[in-house]
Amino acid sequence: MKKNIITISIFLLITLLLYYFLLPPINLSSPLFWAFTLFILCLYVFVSSTVNTILDKRLYFEIIHKYIIYAVGFLIVIIILVNFILSPIFQAKNYSERIMVNEGKTFIEDVKEVDFSKIPLIDKDSSEKLGDRKMGEFTSWVSQFYVSDLYTQINYNNEIIRVTPLEYASIIKYFTNRSDGIKGYITVDSVTGSSSLKQLDKGMRYVPSALFFENLYRKLRINYPFTIFDEESFEIDNEGNPYWIVPTVKYSGIGLRKEITGAVILDPISGKSEKYELDEIPSWVDHVFSADLIIEQVDDWGEYRNGFLNSIFGQKDVINTTDGYNYLVMDDDVYLYTGITSVSSDESNLGFVLVNLRTKETNYYLAPGAEEYSAMASAEGLVQEKGYVASFPLLINLNNKPTYLLSLKDDAGLVKMYAFIDVEDYQKVVVGEASLGIEAAASKYLKENNFNKGNLITNNIIIKDITSAVIDGNTYYYLTDNDNNLYYANINIAKTKLPFLKKGTEIKVTYNDGEVREIFSMED
Repeated sequence: MKKNIITISIFLLITLLLYYFLLPPINLSSPLFWAFTLFILCLYVFVSSTVNTILDKRLYFEIIHKYIIYAVGFLIVIIILVNFILSPIFQAKNYSERIMVNEGKTFIEDVKEVDFSKIPLIDKDSSEKLGDRKMGEFTSWVSQFYVSDLYTQINYNNEIIRVTPLEYASIIKYFTNRSDGIKGYITVDSVTGSSSLKQLDKGMRYVPSALFFENLYRKLRINYPFTIFDEESFEIDNEGNPYWIVPTVKYSGIGLRKEITGAVILDPISGKSEKYELDEIPSWVDHVFSADLIIEQVDDWGEYRNGFLNSIFGQKDVINTTDGYNYLVMDDDVYLYTGITSVSSDESNLGFVLVNLRTKETNYYLAPGAEEYSAMASAEGLVQEKGYVASFPLLINLNNKPTYLLSLKDDAGLVKMYAFIDVEDYQKVVVGEASLGIEAAASKYLKENNFNKGNLITNNIIIKDITSAVIDGNTYYYLTDNDNNLYYANINIAKTKLPFLKKGTEIKVTYNDGEVREIFSMED
């Protein structure tokens, strides 16, 4: 009896300490829960063996050891078997439907013409430098706190900013400041680059760098012991109040096919939190779905939509996202942008997706053209003697054409030039000095590529002849009207109309120097 009490007491103490630090959810679909369970079973064997050795009595415990070891082996086999059955080999359709992709969308209809006063040119790396510089201005703060590297991009009252909290600089700084908490966070305007340290009347107590039961993750686990959480983000509401946005997760099997079910919104000042379903999340929240999860789900859609075997052998219509992504802000929401390319590694994109990071609404746009890193290399090549490094492109609608906009930065991370690149033809690239402003660079790009917006002409024409040709992977249509005027159009401007045009059809076209920008049927 004494041996049992000693064994169980030591075992429970170590288990509670492990739970305190590891914080596994009590949820059968969580990999961390099963790792924790298997570990403590092995721990029991170790503790009981140690106690048994000390007391020099083994037989009873050896029998228990045998069955625990069998149980551990059995659980491992069951987990492997369940996950194998629920893998893409047998569940390809379910993997491809993790995200619903709206195909056949038109970029110039969904994405408004670029407004350069609202373009988030300041990327995360530059934001971190600006935030650290701002923090350095507050000498009494810089020794006590450091700036977190989260820098969440949000739409704050129609301003595009990045926001990130301060954290305790060390354990000692936690104890010396915990009574007041952390009374500030950093914002960086992604358009202008202006940064500020917003000071709070009451300090934030529940942050990742806090200890004991003020630690953010421990606070969440105590409040929601059965919930699986995704990575947290830091945001502010329309009044500037800080909140932690922590998505909630469900899995199929053990750690497979992760899905976001909602979010917990936690006030870091008071510690109060509320759990929301996906359709209940407040509209001021911008980040519910992480970029990594979205890209994983889009890859599954592109890889498994025609079955698992096709993804390995035939690979018909198998597509993947490109390496890298960026954000667009539209209509009070933040969207993830990434290119879509063929599974065969080439240097061109088939199109791109825009994904709402709050609702997961996903639109796929066909736009054959340059892959992002090819565009970046093209821009760097124009100024190779300067050694500037290109940022990952922003995708904009310039002159009713998908266009890459990127910054060229020096070794210090300062933006020195802007580059505009035609998505369809990355040989059309123009760089402009950042000191002259982005609109000057845009005007230079339009002028040098004969994209003169002011000379667009709209006419009603009757087609006399029409033919098509494929050039560099892009389909172009060539039209002649009854007055023998010549026009050409990329299929992407009207892919549901151009293939069906015939001789004698009357249409309305908007064009410049023969290049058709828009096509309307007479009923439009």
